[in-house]
Amino acid sequence: MLTRFLTNLHSRGASFLPWVLAPSLNGFLFALRTTIAACLALGIALWLELDSPIWAPMTVWSVAQLTRGESLSKARWRIIGTLIGGTAALVFIGIYPQAPWLFFPLIAVWIGLCSGFATFVSNFRSYALVLSGYTCAIICMDIVPETNNIFMFAVSRASYIILGVLCEAFIGLLFAFNQDHRAHISVRQKLESALTLVCNTLYHILRQDRGAITEARNLFGTILSINDQIEFSELEMGVHGHEGDHARAALAAVSALLSRSFGMATRLELLSSNHKDFDTVIAAFIQFLQHFSKRLPQESEISELLAELQHLRDLCRRYATPHRLIPLTPTDPTTPTEDSLITNSALDERILFSSLGDLIGDLEEAITEYHASTHTIRGDHFQFQRHTHRDGRLAFNNGFRAALAVLVTSFIYEVTAWSNGNTLISITALICGLFATKENPVLGTIKFLKGLAVAWCVAWLLCFVFIPMVTTYEPLIIILSAAMMLGGLARANPATAPAAAAYNLLMPLMLGIQNHHIIDESKFYNTTLAIMLSGVTAVLIFRSILPFNRKAEAFRLRKATLRELRNLASLGSTPHISAWIGHNTDRFSRLLRHATTITPLVEAGIQGTLATLTLGLNIIRLRGLLNREYLPESARRPITLVLYYIEHSSRRHDRAARLTRAAIRRLRELDTQDHEAIIRLEITRALTHLVVIEYTLRTNENFLDASEPFRGEGPIITPPPQPPTLQELEST
Repeated sequence: MLTRFLTNLHSRGASFLPWVLAPSLNGFLFALRTTIAACLALGIALWLELDSPIWAPMTVWSVAQLTRGESLSKARWRIIGTLIGGTAALVFIGIYPQAPWLFFPLIAVWIGLCSGFATFVSNFRSYALVLSGYTCAIICMDIVPETNNIFMFAVSRASYIILGVLCEAFIGLLFAFNQDHRAHISVRQKLESALTLVCNTLYHILRQDRGAITEARNLFGTILSINDQIEFSELEMGVHGHEGDHARAALAAVSALLSRSFGMATRLELLSSNHKDFDTVIAAFIQFLQHFSKRLPQESEISELLAELQHLRDLCRRYATPHRLIPLTPTDPTTPTEDSLITNSALDERILFSSLGDLIGDLEEAITEYHASTHTIRGDHFQFQRHTHRDGRLAFNNGFRAALAVLVTSFIYEVTAWSNGNTLISITALICGLFATKENPVLGTIKFLKGLAVAWCVAWLLCFVFIPMVTTYEPLIIILSAAMMLGGLARANPATAPAAAAYNLLMPLMLGIQNHHIIDESKFYNTTLAIMLSGVTAVLIFRSILPFNRKAEAFRLRKATLRELRNLASLGSTPHISAWIGHNTDRFSRLLRHATTITPLVEAGIQGTLATLTLGLNIIRLRGLLNREYLPESARRPITLVLYYIEHSSRRHDRAARLTRAAIRRLRELDTQDHEAIIRLEITRALTHLVVIEYTLRTNENFLDASEPFRGEGPIITPPPQPPTLQELEST
């Protein structure tokens, strides 16, 4: 009976709190090492007789992350942000020591600027900016009663931060077993995963399987997350070569390959079929893709893979060249076949060969960069810069909300003269800073508030039941370790991680541990009330002031995409493929993150976003053909007109689509004339891009209309009408 009762109790508990009763190994090690580091930092702070020793373990929990690379990155940027915030506090106190209604707005403006600019950078560089904002507020608010001691207080606060960072780094180093080797393996596995996924998707696209495009677009979010993780793995590698840069370049090539596959799918659908030579080459490429995932992890196979791709690419170049008389398939060379004639069908086949050759080139580049990222290259100075979308409106919203929160709490402090009003301002600034760079901060702040409620309950239990029973450091650490381990396990569990972040960060502050006394009831309730009100204030601010609106954000991101698209077509600009792919991948991943359910409207928006990405890539490559100056003026003029109408079309793109059809017809006519081989090859390449541009303009008219929000009417796929002549279009 007793055994059955215990078994049922364990099974129910395991299903209710599996992250406590059956944590993962990584989660348990994270909780253990962070708890040890926090207790060590608290012990050193108490031994040094610091005035606020509890800030040392708070710093440990603040910088501790699940992976070693994330912890190292956050610790480094936390020190930088703390130094900037402390310097700003010294300046502000010196400017307005006795003028609160100038002093508080100045702090609000500083926090607003830090939160706004933090939106423009990624990872923990963003954290350093918001940290410099709320660190300045914390120092200023704590020193308000004694402004003469501002310098010593700023140095003291910086000491807590550095102590906590060093303790976390030291304990983390003890738990880091063979860190650099495991980081290399991690980067390699991530890149292998990305290359395998994109090749599998490409395999289905070339076979024209249903659902291949849907599978392809889901990979962009995966690629972006891998890109973020590479930066942290690079720190774990230590001082090596430029493996991280090569890894980022490999992912950029994978993104370009994935984007080019959409254009390839369009050409396979539109151009004439039954091309014997092209079918032979593409069958060989499909067979290559089929066995790619098994061969890629083998170091000895890399050179073979690249050699096979080079051979396939040479075949594509050979058969994309005009005036071909010898087909790839064995036939009687003395008897001209229908495929040997320069017809529309032959031109379509040359277009497909040109497109396939470019696609193979992207895959070849991705494998080359992947191989370079797996080992250190002597004398390598390669660098790769990642491009992300910068949302000015989101930056303004974040900065304005953070500044307003500080002003509201400052007003409460001045009106009520509450002794813990400075804590209210400080913690509100901290919470708003932490969530200022989040695209949808409402969800995060609500979970943070739940974590504060749990922290209050645990802190009350510790302060009034357990801590009064001890008088020395050792039993105190035993008591605190149990509470910290609980928070660490919750932090390692994705479902409870947001609430656990609040618990781990602010629960030590609620305890108010000092060297020579314990917190009394009055101070405990005032401090915890200020912290809880800070969480409530942050939630109300984020919910009521410029609240997050998914539809408005989708409209804003679409307008930014279309504005950049028009700039790509401008002959006065210098577009870069890496920048265009980086910006659009970032926007696309944001749309996927905010889409709670895939409705028909969301589905149409995703399809339109990827169609616009493909459209921009073909415009950039078309611009590259114009810059090479091999095309004759008779071919350059229709292409220039196409770009002009795309640049100046912000609403209807039907005229640009009509002009593109006319340009396609004109270039097909030029291909039948007696030009040099290089000129006809450039005409073929231009047609390769114009075919996709025309199709995209025709089937995404509603999405490309930047004058109003997208309502999902489309894409509209209709057979193209008879194209007008260039003279007719120019006359209109």
